[in-house]
Amino acid sequence: MNRNNKHISDDLLVRQLLGATTAEEQTEVKEWIAADEANRRYYEHFKLIWEQSRKLAADSNADEEAAWLRFQQKVQEKEASGSQVMPIGRQATGWVRVAAILLVVVVCGGLIYYFAGQNGPKMLALASGNQVLVDTLPDGSVVTLNKMSKLSYPESFDGDLRAVQLEGEAFFNISPNKQKPFVIDANNTQVKVVGTSFNVKTSENKTEVIVETGVVEVRKRKKMVKLNPHEKATVLKGNDAPIKEQNEDELYNYYKTNEFICDRTPLWRLADVLSEAYNVHITVTGNTGNRQITTKFSNKTLDEILTVVSETMAVQISRKGDEIIIK
Repeated sequence: MNRNNKHISDDLLVRQLLGATTAEEQTEVKEWIAADEANRRYYEHFKLIWEQSRKLAADSNADEEAAWLRFQQKVQEKEASGSQVMPIGRQATGWVRVAAILLVVVVCGGLIYYFAGQNGPKMLALASGNQVLVDTLPDGSVVTLNKMSKLSYPESFDGDLRAVQLEGEAFFNISPNKQKPFVIDANNTQVKVVGTSFNVKTSENKTEVIVETGVVEVRKRKKMVKLNPHEKATVLKGNDAPIKEQNEDELYNYYKTNEFICDRTPLWRLADVLSEAYNVHITVTGNTGNRQITTKFSNKTLDEILTVVSETMAVQISRKGDEIIIK
């Protein structure tokens, strides 16, 4: 990392992430980030690991006093080595206490490496835009990113976790490694696996995880559920408890398979998925939405699908631009 501002420190970055900086310090951080692309990448990676660490710390039963003593010891070591440190007193309890807990988290999470003044690996970002993208991660895991989605991950997975961050939707096929779990941060919800395949979808109001193979842990704060194949968990905005239930269909991975598989699927459900896939708005009126359809559409256009639905379900379909009504 090229530290263009010699006064920047990880301590300052921690306080900036906590909102505990002065206006002058905030400007200093912003200017440092803007000064060099390597600085920006370092900050993004630092922020990702920081957020993961805070979540682990929130779930930890660590002894705060013991953590505080370890933190002071770390500061003394940095002073002895000639590293720049901020003067820290007992009264500085806010961000310092968080940092102290993180020093305990290093034992179980292996994340302190990034807070000890070391240069983390370069961060990469995969953004799909208007197309579905498939990418292989540094550990050999394969991710299929749906449209308008973004995945941030390091150039190499160092430490004890393979940590990534997701915005939008993606299907993951994770390379097995029991010694280094794969953790996805999505909408303040953590998805943890060691080797499995599953789908993660985030939106403004909820996060949804559906498992195809293996076992997946879904956690928000201190609430956690374990999912087996054909199970899903939903985390609603404002609710910390993941809701576990059976997954009823295979429509969730249409963007990966290019297929819409219906097996006694309610018409309203198919309409919702088609609306998302083709960027239209489909409304199903009355009791028509509860009628079930069993079929498979492979590599079909929306018009072709609507024609089949109209003929097989004996329903009327009207369309005006992106507005479609089924009745």
